[in-house]
Amino acid sequence: MDLTTTCSRFTKSVCFGLAAALGLLALPQASFTAQAQEGSRVVAVGSSATEIVYALGQQHRLVAVDTTSTYPEAATELPDVGYMRALSAEGLLSVEPDLVLMMEGSGPAATLDVLKASSVPLVAVPEGFTKQAVLEKIEVIGEALNVPDKAKALSETVAADLDAAIAEAADTSTRPRVMFVLSISGDRLTVSGTNTAADAIIELAGGVNAMDSFEGYKPVVTEALLSARPDVVLMMTRHGAEDMKDAMNRVPALDQTPAGQNEAYIAMRGSYLLGFGPRTADAIRELSSKLKKLTPEG
Repeated sequence: MDLTTTCSRFTKSVCFGLAAALGLLALPQASFTAQAQEGSRVVAVGSSATEIVYALGQQHRLVAVDTTSTYPEAATELPDVGYMRALSAEGLLSVEPDLVLMMEGSGPAATLDVLKASSVPLVAVPEGFTKQAVLEKIEVIGEALNVPDKAKALSETVAADLDAAIAEAADTSTRPRVMFVLSISGDRLTVSGTNTAADAIIELAGGVNAMDSFEGYKPVVTEALLSARPDVVLMMTRHGAEDMKDAMNRVPALDQTPAGQNEAYIAMRGSYLLGFGPRTADAIRELSSKLKKLTPEG
């Protein structure tokens, strides 16, 4: 089935969302409505998408989520369709969805091709790491679930909370250099550069990304680590992972940085810290508070 045929069967908005997810069109800036009805069966792919469905009070429509959707705890009791970047068409289709809310970047392409051929309506939810991006996610999902009034109310609440959290975080004369560590392999760290969720949350919480000479996530050599001189190391907590301090001790070069010398390490839940959803204001406050305790003014 080609895109034209798909458009004839579903609303234009769903067609655009599907095309965006498949990479056939640039992701639209405006939101689109799938006109899902109250009794529709919805799958949410992506932690922030799932959290927004719950925040809108529409969780009764969810029939499955992806592996990243660990909040609220009730979401973990739903069927799991797999990791958002390694989805299987069989897993998604097995729950007989009427609508799939899919964060931008989900895939792989082969799975999306199968979903396209099966005519399952997809709504591509744009990813982004700003206040406006959070509000756009809410708007898109609210329209897709046909609850625009609830989405408007949630957006207003979230916007006010974000404004307050960002202002609170900015009320400091100290801006510590923070290095976000994505993973550790031996004594080699993979860290965040610019244009990432980690980079954005560090800035919003009142810090400075210590690794600002490249974009995305990259392994760093010892020389780059020493040159960055981070005041604080930030990591995600993982279920069953080693204590963060023990993990950092496997990287001798850290001992020569302010973060290592002061054991200034922060660990936070990944979807909470980097999800850019309804809880982002709380994440900003928590990270900001931890940074201020580790790097006090004066």
